Amino acid sequence: PPLLIEEIIEVTGIHSAAGLTGGEPILEVPFRAPHHTASYVSLVGGGAWPKPGEITMAHRGILFLDEFPEFDKKVIEALRQPLEDRVISVVRARGSMIFPANFILIAALNPCPCGWRGSRVRECVCPPAQIQKYSRKISGPII
Repeated sequence: PPLLIEEIIEVTGIHSAAGLTGGEPILEVPFRAPHHTASYVSLVGGGAWPKPGEITMAHRGILFLDEFPEFDKKVIEALRQPLEDRVISVVRARGSMIFPANFILIAALNPCPCGWRGSRVRECVCPPAQIQKYSRKISGPII
């Protein structure tokens, strides 16, 4: 659904704090799709003076994480607090900030590293230990 006026103001304020608006209001639901190599700070937020990260930039919208198990385990675990509390705390030496983080998470992943496990088209070439390591990257609370 489209953003309500209060949500437009809120989302625009967040994007403005990150320096991403160019002075224009954000009228559409945010859709953020960071690459799986994105750093912890770029997703969670931070810096000497904490700025919002991708999790907060997706507030009132969608956070799409493709190749989910390929994200750093620390990044995956950092999703727990915002998914439960709808906010994310960023603590740094000069202070802490609580950013809003009410988003829909869409995580896409293959059944194994090669992507063919369970396929009728092609045989999976992943050794069992590799499949276990791949699936262990996602903890129960995240699923």
